[in-house]
Amino acid sequence: MEYTATIEEENKEIAKRYKDLLKGTYQTLSRADKLKIRKAFNLSVEAHSQQRRKTGEPYIFHPIAVAKIVANEIGLGATSIAAALLHDVVEDTSYTVDDIERLFGETVARIVSGLTKISSLKKDKDHSIQAENFRKMLLTLNDDVRVILIKVADRLHNMQTMDSMPQYKQVKIASETLYIYAPLAHRLGLYNIKTELEDLGLKYTEPDVYNDIVSKISESKEEQENYIKSFADTLNDGLSKENFKYQIRGRFKSIFSIRRKMLKQKVSFDEVYDKFAIRIIYEPTSDDEKFDAWKIYSIVTDYFKPNPSRLRDWISQPKSTGYEALHITVVGPEAKWVEVQIRSNRMDEIAEKGYAAHFKYKQGAENENGLDGWLNRLKETLENQSINAIDFVEDFKLNLYAKEIYVFTPKGDLKSLPKGASALDFAFSIHTDVGLKCRGAKVNGKLVPLSFELNSGDQIEVLTTANNKPNSRWLDFVITARARTKIKAALKDDEKKIAEEGKAILARKLRHLKINFDEKSINELVNFFKLRTSFDLFFRIGNGAIDNTQLKNFVSQRNNTFMNFFKKRLSRTPSKESIEKEEVTAKYDDLVFGLEEEKLDYTYAKCCKPIPGDKVFGFITISEGIKVHKKDCPNAISLQSNYAYRIIKAKWIDSSNQEFKAILNVSGVDNRGIVNNLTKIISNNMHVFIHSINIAGNEGVFDGKLSISVKNRTQLNKLIDSIKKVDGVQKVERVNTM
Repeated sequence: MEYTATIEEENKEIAKRYKDLLKGTYQTLSRADKLKIRKAFNLSVEAHSQQRRKTGEPYIFHPIAVAKIVANEIGLGATSIAAALLHDVVEDTSYTVDDIERLFGETVARIVSGLTKISSLKKDKDHSIQAENFRKMLLTLNDDVRVILIKVADRLHNMQTMDSMPQYKQVKIASETLYIYAPLAHRLGLYNIKTELEDLGLKYTEPDVYNDIVSKISESKEEQENYIKSFADTLNDGLSKENFKYQIRGRFKSIFSIRRKMLKQKVSFDEVYDKFAIRIIYEPTSDDEKFDAWKIYSIVTDYFKPNPSRLRDWISQPKSTGYEALHITVVGPEAKWVEVQIRSNRMDEIAEKGYAAHFKYKQGAENENGLDGWLNRLKETLENQSINAIDFVEDFKLNLYAKEIYVFTPKGDLKSLPKGASALDFAFSIHTDVGLKCRGAKVNGKLVPLSFELNSGDQIEVLTTANNKPNSRWLDFVITARARTKIKAALKDDEKKIAEEGKAILARKLRHLKINFDEKSINELVNFFKLRTSFDLFFRIGNGAIDNTQLKNFVSQRNNTFMNFFKKRLSRTPSKESIEKEEVTAKYDDLVFGLEEEKLDYTYAKCCKPIPGDKVFGFITISEGIKVHKKDCPNAISLQSNYAYRIIKAKWIDSSNQEFKAILNVSGVDNRGIVNNLTKIISNNMHVFIHSINIAGNEGVFDGKLSISVKNRTQLNKLIDSIKKVDGVQKVERVNTM
């Protein structure tokens, strides 16, 4: 519809919207607050006076709408409202951050500056640059969480007014919203905003599905209202007898969550049994809100039979967003399952407003499970800028939507972790050093491996050892962003040490081969071994992946002047395709299959054309061997459901970091401490991992079997030589091939 308002009508509408903003503020504003907001409003009107939105409306409508979401729905105060009104001024007009600081002070300027850094997620950018933009946005969490809260409000209003945009932009912005903004709103406790972002995201990514569910909800609205009335009428007597002041409200589950249930349970709209929930919001009758909640629970279950497995107690242990409530599922009128949420007025306000209400009601010391605790735990992830942007955003997202479990320390303290967390995740949640030195754990008194998946109620004791080191296998089973970040950083430090040793070894070997250790020689070696940097070269020399034989091959080829000239010509004009291939294979140069991570012959599937680094699986065809497909391949669901027995796990690796299993038979003269001496020798060899040791003594002699993982043959030979030097060892034989 064409926009046709006159200037006079626009001015009236701007004034009306500004009054609505002030009228609906969640917090009480002082005279000084109102003056600050008015000043910000006046500046914003003046700065944006020549700008229009895509609809033709005055641009100022947008900052007012964002400020209204910040004031009414998130519940922030005057500083945030002023910053929201000014959030596009520095980016879109001639005003600078210094101007904002001079007029409004350091805090407003810092927030506006943070918003300016991240406000423009540039169009038509590739995936890694898009991830880099998200990274910049998330890094502002360190400065002031209000930056993110206002950014979420900005995104919500943009999603609400996207109809005038071309479809490709709608899909792009909606996808970004579902990818990062909705999970972020969820973690910040902004339940209503999260729900609206998800629903609007679905509206533009799957419009037919969205419209179908909306129409079905609309058709069943009257039926829902009658059902809620019937439920409330049944409970009225019981609640009134206990003198409770309460409201009973019903609400449909969000369109997005209904869609998710339909997909997950493979059912139609009509078959989703808990499409709406009933909420009982009460005024506490005493200082003990918790007691009142359980009292209401008791009254509800007197009238309606509960499902004990569906009880969720977030009052005794609130979610890390600050959310508190009792959720029960009962057999309601007409024998239908219905979820009942029991909350006090305070709990309801925290659930609706999230962050701001949580801190309005905060008393005394900050609860470890509150938002501050979550932000503090994230800071180490946010500050680690050594990992690439895509990994950074993926790691960050791990902690956004994760369902939580609650576990106990040996002293009985409660900790929350994402569902699916391992014993090693728990160790890292205690302290980085505890995680890095963790060698095992006891769960409920029983010894378990580091990969053991924890359940709510488990009590965990972490076992550490001073000389323990992390290894790359840990990344296969940790799921928290903190653990992944710390393990990657530690592995990188180890790689640096190995590379330093490799550099010294290479200098010695080149001197022995009468070759200068200079930049020219190193570049030739890097090209010869098809590597990308000198660091890769030093690392492979250090861990034995490049040995003396390979270096001698380099020398003989180097002495061939024709090959040298030919190689120079080739390296001078690399094709665009080869450069791109180098970039994508920077981290991965091999593909392995199955639990044993074997190297097998394969070809790429033409339907999805995977490249190194993509998440993939192998499919065993009848006549063409193994075909490698991306996990999000259009044919993946069909292949996995119809031919599950022919699916084989596949994983990209950096071959210099791959480990091989080897079994050694060791025999000799039995003496005290032989096992201790052997384990000490093995553990002192960098990155050798012990799977099992089995040694039996018999009348003065011993025979044993060691199962270990090593990086390469050079490392294994060094280890065998070291074991032979142990007092009492007479024979060491390898019994399996690499």
